[in-house]
Amino acid sequence: METVPRRVHLAFLVFPLVVFGAPRDESGPQQFTATLNSCRRCCDSLDAPGSSETSPGTNSPRSVPYIIPEVRPYINLTILKGDKGDQGEPGIPGKWGKEGPPGERGAQGPKGNKGQMGAPGDPCKHQYAAFSVGRKKALHSSEGYQALIFDTVFVNLYSHFDMFKGKFYCYVAGLYFFSLNVHTWNFKETYMHVMRNNKEEVILYAQPSDRSIMQSQSLMLELQENDEIWVRLYKRERDNAIYSDDVDIYITFSGYLIKPSLE
Repeated sequence: METVPRRVHLAFLVFPLVVFGAPRDESGPQQFTATLNSCRRCCDSLDAPGSSETSPGTNSPRSVPYIIPEVRPYINLTILKGDKGDQGEPGIPGKWGKEGPPGERGAQGPKGNKGQMGAPGDPCKHQYAAFSVGRKKALHSSEGYQALIFDTVFVNLYSHFDMFKGKFYCYVAGLYFFSLNVHTWNFKETYMHVMRNNKEEVILYAQPSDRSIMQSQSLMLELQENDEIWVRLYKRERDNAIYSDDVDIYITFSGYLIKPSLE
């Protein structure tokens, strides 16, 4: 008995659906058109929405949605590219790098041609040398080796001979000639050396005799610059002496340049 009233109620609920149908969305082309007409684009007509010329029900182009195409600009770079410009100025040089190791020595090149004659040499470099000195006083050697000092100047070109040391200093290299002259002393030995630097070049020797005589020695030497030429006495067991007086000169030592090495 209870099921009958329930069926009656369900029939009242279903009946409106059968008669009237299910509710529908009433928005159609007109509502869509009205929506589009609510806003305008810059390319639309100036006609106001809802004018008499265009009815909401007509199928106008504005009733269809307009899709804006995507625009992608293309630039032809070959047209915009100009001509090649001029070369610019060089930039500031960079810092020097580290010095590398020295390379191997290269092969010797061919001999070059003879050059032109050079400019004249230093005028202070004299190409001449000559001296001649003497001694008026006799001398007895009191030491094993004693330098012979002179007190009289005959020639001393450019002062190459030092009178205080009794030495000739070579300032111009070349070939030189030297001569030594002394007078022996009665009953005394005469033993002398002509020295180059610290080396004996020649000896002048006379044995003791009851007569005094003149003795001489001469030689030529190839000298280098700064060589020293001087005379020394060598004392042994006997007395070693050379004679002279205050009036006459018996002892002389001379030298001069024959040919310089620069010629």
